[in-house]
Amino acid sequence: MDGPAGVALAGPFRQRQTGPEWSGTGASDMAVGQQRSSTNAGHPVKLSCRHVWKLFGPTADTFLAGRSKAPDAEALAAAGLVGAVRDVSLDVAEGEIFIVMGLSGSGKSTLLRCLSRLIEPTAGEVVFEGRDLLKASEREMIKIRRHKMGMVFQNFALLPHLSVLDNVAFPLAIQGVAKSKRIARAREVVELVGLKGRELAYPRELSGGQQQRVGIARSLAVGPELWFLDEPFSALDPLIRREMQAELQRLQAVLKKTIIFITHDFDEAIRLADRIAIMKDGAVIQVGTPEELILHPATDYVAEFTRDVQRSKVMSVKSLMQPLNSAHTLIGTVRDTDKIGVVAGRIIETGKPLAVVDAEGRLLGEIAPQPILDMLLGRGNGTGS
Repeated sequence: MDGPAGVALAGPFRQRQTGPEWSGTGASDMAVGQQRSSTNAGHPVKLSCRHVWKLFGPTADTFLAGRSKAPDAEALAAAGLVGAVRDVSLDVAEGEIFIVMGLSGSGKSTLLRCLSRLIEPTAGEVVFEGRDLLKASEREMIKIRRHKMGMVFQNFALLPHLSVLDNVAFPLAIQGVAKSKRIARAREVVELVGLKGRELAYPRELSGGQQQRVGIARSLAVGPELWFLDEPFSALDPLIRREMQAELQRLQAVLKKTIIFITHDFDEAIRLADRIAIMKDGAVIQVGTPEELILHPATDYVAEFTRDVQRSKVMSVKSLMQPLNSAHTLIGTVRDTDKIGVVAGRIIETGKPLAVVDAEGRLLGEIAPQPILDMLLGRGNGTGS
């Protein structure tokens, strides 16, 4: 494989190249798609990235050439480079809310822009529907963003001279959709986000939460397959923010979109996420469910992130489940996926173990009051062992 000026690239690094206009799926792209067809929670991979880098500095375009392993932060600093995104590989499953979080400057928003190619990665692959987006021409990327990607940012970016309805219909107008069709579609999504009756209002006449609903409706108007949300609720007051989180959960239950959501708020992440990727200094430190991150932090940095989280909100019954004991009389059932905080009161009140069953009603084990009390009181390791 060749890089700029014919420089051979070793190992996992493939320098960013501008190829011919994307006119179909080539053999290499098909192979990539087949290799990445593994599933998360039973769903196929919708978006995959491998060894994605975004470097800034005088030698950013050539620094990775010929390297067989990832340079560390010290090597980048010595070369006068900033590693905004460093060697990131992720799979996002179809229909999941995948949250990327980290402190300010961790690289999470830069990564999102690399995945959508709003900025050009320095190296790597971004595979969507079996195709490497980094091989697409700019014209093709514009088409993909218009028809298959929705984006919502912290800044609502509504057009002040357009009504709610016209703001929502605007991306369809850019696509050249006939006015009658785009207005009809705009009305559908305006109603979907709970703004029916406000179609003719202007942005200045709306609250912050209503303005963000317009931004969400506008991004949904094109029926995106990928939905990128970059700290969409950060500018909202806490109460409105919680309302919008609940609104996103409601919309996701109806639409089942593939969502990549950026936040620095771990409480927001654990409320919304199917899985979370934690970033630090441009690198992904750990990927897992909220429960996995809390029970099994990979580093002290991840442990610090999760230290103040109320575990009963995150941990499931399965995490405290024990094997069946034939000496116990089980007087009720709970689901293995129920959150401890939801069922703790009922289990403690009974004073006896309850049966744990899965979605099909199969008996998996039992859960007793004592491990729950220990967890709520901060005793032991929080897993009942």
